[in-house]
Amino acid sequence: TADRPWAYRDAPDLVVFGRAALIRGADPKEVLDRVYGSARQKEPQHPDAWIASAELALDKGDYELAARTCREALEKIPDHPDLHYLLARAYAPSEPALSRASLEKALEINPRHIPSLLALAERAIDAEDYDRAATLLGKVRSINPYHQEAWAFEAVLAELHNDPAGVQTALEMARKTWAANPRVPWLLGRKLSEKYRFEEGARWQREALKLDASFLPARLQLAQDLLRLGQEDEGWRLAGEAHQADGYSVLALNLVNLRDVLRGFTEVTNEHFIVRMAPREAAVYGRRALALLERARQDLAARYGVALSEPVLVEIFPDQKDFAVRTFGMPENHGFLGVCFGRVITANSPVSRPGHAFNWESMLWHEFAHVVTLELTRHRMPRWLSEGISVYEERQADPTWGERMDPDYREMILGGELTPIGQLSAAFLSPRSEKHLQFAYYESSLVVEYLVEQFGFDTLRRILVDLAQGREINAALEARTRPLAELEPAFEAWARTRAEALGPQLDWEKPTALLPGQPPDETTWQLWEKTRPNNVHVLRRQARRLIEAGEWAGARKVLERLLQWFPNDHGPGSAWRQLALCCRQLGDPEGERRAWETLLALDDEAPDACLRLMELGTEAGDWELVRRAAERHLAINPMIPAPHRYLARAAEELGDARTAVEAWRALLALGPDNPALAHYRLAVQLHRLGEPEARRHVLAALEDAPRFQAALNLLWEIHRAEASAPTTPSPPGS
Repeated sequence: TADRPWAYRDAPDLVVFGRAALIRGADPKEVLDRVYGSARQKEPQHPDAWIASAELALDKGDYELAARTCREALEKIPDHPDLHYLLARAYAPSEPALSRASLEKALEINPRHIPSLLALAERAIDAEDYDRAATLLGKVRSINPYHQEAWAFEAVLAELHNDPAGVQTALEMARKTWAANPRVPWLLGRKLSEKYRFEEGARWQREALKLDASFLPARLQLAQDLLRLGQEDEGWRLAGEAHQADGYSVLALNLVNLRDVLRGFTEVTNEHFIVRMAPREAAVYGRRALALLERARQDLAARYGVALSEPVLVEIFPDQKDFAVRTFGMPENHGFLGVCFGRVITANSPVSRPGHAFNWESMLWHEFAHVVTLELTRHRMPRWLSEGISVYEERQADPTWGERMDPDYREMILGGELTPIGQLSAAFLSPRSEKHLQFAYYESSLVVEYLVEQFGFDTLRRILVDLAQGREINAALEARTRPLAELEPAFEAWARTRAEALGPQLDWEKPTALLPGQPPDETTWQLWEKTRPNNVHVLRRQARRLIEAGEWAGARKVLERLLQWFPNDHGPGSAWRQLALCCRQLGDPEGERRAWETLLALDDEAPDACLRLMELGTEAGDWELVRRAAERHLAINPMIPAPHRYLARAAEELGDARTAVEAWRALLALGPDNPALAHYRLAVQLHRLGEPEARRHVLAALEDAPRFQAALNLLWEIHRAEASAPTTPSPPGS
């Protein structure tokens, strides 16, 4: 029995004892270290203890330990498919390529290995390749007709196909061998939640807990579902209960720690939004974020015909790990800036990625577009369409926002790397590189743009309504546009035309084509300079070498030639940025200004352009330029003083007291070098607006600098204005 450990001597028996101890509530860490550890030491060539250890680590979300255990076991037992399969699971959250390789190895050893076949089926479901998933599940059922997880996945497919009868049939088959198995509804609910159908997912987790109230995976999944639905009281309570029940669960611990972080946040609200932020950030740009979200709601909700009956919760995290835990349950963040769950948005703050600037305003607009489309479709939309619409709507809101055509995308489109529309969601699952992932977003937005251009915005909206009613995406596309066999090549031709329109007079071929596998040598470059003077790579190299040599006039001439043919060059390596540098070195402030302004009109993530234009605008007294550059910088990083200071000055010069007030408030929140001056300047603007708060700030200025004459004069002016203001008589009997 499980209370007589001395009765278990060999590895298999110790594993049985450990599993029984876990069922009876033993501490998982104790079982892992003392029971399974002892079994591994006794018989290191026996797979059972290694497998049990890895499974326990995976169940608790300790992927690093699971991977380490599997690697150590495979040194001793290299051809065991279970170990390769478990290693694939351990790698899945952080190393997708290694995970795929481990899964392939397991099936190479045993092509009928059911856990690996189920893992492939699950990945096919994630990629929205439902036909392949069905084929793989059929193969599993040919091996074991009553495999419960296989039937649970069949239920998932039926749910995704809007087939209630199919769901019931699959569940009846899953229950034939164990009617009360909580893993069946848990798995079904988890997969629906991964498709962002959290209400349905939560309902299945409650079914799982009815079968076994102590089943921790369902409790944790339900906690996350509820938190993503904004039902925080119950969600946090369940997370706390899970942590109390199992202190080894990494997910439960992460959630409990996150709850403590969120308790320190503050809220900026109106009737439509609750924006939760770190207090200092809320004071600096909280009202700005709220105003942006309100503009997005007024635009997008109206155009898509969506009425949002409840406030949207937006949580902005200054620490990437906290964002990742809130979003994914684990502290790993694979490049996401923000995520929308429907009525809940989680986002990285502008300070969360030092050295990696991003436009947080376009990010929030993108995420709110998800709120609208998820609401309209009842969360029944493929990933490519969801992301495509959000990127498309970024560009509609501001032409500098979102993914746009660039030389890399041009090369990928013309090089045949477009994914067919019917398979586009798979492009997000296992991209070959970060650039390929971004290309998936861009291509998806191009499909949306193509649909709107060719068939009208109303057609796009009708497709979303069809999805809400349960129609599958390809069927909806064919019903509203053209058969997929016609639509896909027509879109590809349209996209190729778009790509060819980028710098059509330039030669885009890379010199490496002359010497496959080797970088071009000096002789090759010299040959290309003579024979291909319009080659974009040749021109960039010429400009770079001239700049390095300090030959500014020559570099300027080359850059102007390049930009004549490629005027919308944007991004970190933009020729406009280099041209601005050349103009500055040549003492041409007007040329420098034109270059920076052009870049600013193309690039939403160019803080260097913003800062330099604020300086140039101030020198020239062009306060509209200063205001514009400052506003653009605040969309990238509002947590430094410079843009607020420039914006405050420009607003004062333009007579815009309200903008000046917001800028001075933000500067005070950031902690200015001269707080007395900041309080005084804020008081001046508040006094112009007739705000009583002016007195408090002028007194704050005098507290820091008692002999500040201008502040004393302002205080006297405020006193006189208050004394001369008409008073309202008190009502009789008061």
